[in-house]
Amino acid sequence: MTEVGAGVGVVSGAESGATEGAGPRLPLVRGFAEWPASGSPKEEGKALRRGVPRSAHAALDLDASRPDAVTAVEESSRDRIPALAPIRVGRMAATPFAFLRGSAGLMAYDLARTPMTRVTAQICGDAHAANFGLYGDARGGLVIDLNDFDETVDGPWEWDLKRLAASLVLAGREAGADEDTCRQAAHGAVGAYRRTMRLLATLPVLDAWNAIADEELVSHTDAHDLLGTLERVSEKARANTSGRFAAKSTEPTPEGGRRFVDAAPVLRRVPDAEAAAVAASLEQYVTTLPEDRLPLLARHAVHDVAFRIVGTGSVGMRSYVVLLLDHRGEPLVLQVKEARGSVLVPHLASAGFETPPVEHEGRRVVLGQKRMQVVSDILLGWTTVEGRPFQVRQFRNRKGSVDPAALAADQVDDYGRMTGALLARAHSHSADPRLIAGYCGKNEELDEAMASFAVAYADRTEADHAELVTAVRSGRIAAEVGV
Repeated sequence: MTEVGAGVGVVSGAESGATEGAGPRLPLVRGFAEWPASGSPKEEGKALRRGVPRSAHAALDLDASRPDAVTAVEESSRDRIPALAPIRVGRMAATPFAFLRGSAGLMAYDLARTPMTRVTAQICGDAHAANFGLYGDARGGLVIDLNDFDETVDGPWEWDLKRLAASLVLAGREAGADEDTCRQAAHGAVGAYRRTMRLLATLPVLDAWNAIADEELVSHTDAHDLLGTLERVSEKARANTSGRFAAKSTEPTPEGGRRFVDAAPVLRRVPDAEAAAVAASLEQYVTTLPEDRLPLLARHAVHDVAFRIVGTGSVGMRSYVVLLLDHRGEPLVLQVKEARGSVLVPHLASAGFETPPVEHEGRRVVLGQKRMQVVSDILLGWTTVEGRPFQVRQFRNRKGSVDPAALAADQVDDYGRMTGALLARAHSHSADPRLIAGYCGKNEELDEAMASFAVAYADRTEADHAELVTAVRSGRIAAEVGV
């Protein structure tokens, strides 16, 4: 006799010859692992080394068709607000590390031509060393993790790790560290990634999913020199709230509410029609939130909307802050930020990866963030403003960050190990850590190779930055410095 459950035929124990005391013969349920398991992810990872030796990741082959740095910056400014382009160029021209921060698309072009295992994960897409930081959880605690997901996509795990390693070399150079220290920071980040992935592969899945507890992170990565720095950043982060931002950036209105005050060019008021369109979009936004969040927002009223410039790579994108006040006049500020297509997508396609169509770019960012973080902003959502996709999140949610380029030389390698461990944990939510750990292995072959790549790519970025600076000085491209 055949029973049918959820569209899958199940053979009963009596007819299948099951012996007394044996477990039931159950169907393979879609969305769950198969049992008994077939194959070993760890061995599959090891087998990948035959096609892509770990030493191969040292390679950096820049072909003649690579766009020059200035052209790449100009291309990435398309469909941004033209008046803000000089600010973006000025921020990128400040240092080679700043240039790297604003050129994720150019690096993706280069990474698409490097060796890859073809194992994919939900990647940040812009995992440079300044995109890790502190933020508040729902209970008032602080979490440290990746915190920028504009470029997130399903892609090769190596791309995130190589971008992190290269950024650490550049940040170390800017901080005044010697070359050995800079290389060691990259080497340490890759080593921490590899060791953390191996640790996660050995843990029960639930424990691995919720790792790494913040209080254990510094000791896990032997980053004790960072303790003082992290404590100072934490103190600042706790004070970095909507209330503090509103106190500095708003003024009372005659009706008893508050409104934003112009602080050009970073913060500016917008025409009534533009503000109304942003405010109206919040109706769609609330439909993207879990139902248990709705009473929280229902106790706040929308008071004002302003435009605010953010970041380095994000300058020129449409980004708004929305002022909400509760019945006591206490503020909650939301950021409504334009979500453009990930700059990695065309390069993933050229490297032979599938790039399925995206339903909504804001949704892509939000779901990617939730897939990578252990704890995410409880008010993450998305919306559409005048036909453009946006992501929505809390603004100044006790955010704090370490400036890797301002660290003491003896802290750069500690910071590298910490961020490498965080990146491994983030990738392990979507890729089987046993598979990646099997490939990475126990020895330092991968660490050495990616450190060599990082130094070579840092050199290339310094040359790209010099090209941009020369173009600014010659008048080829406009830049507004110091904004």
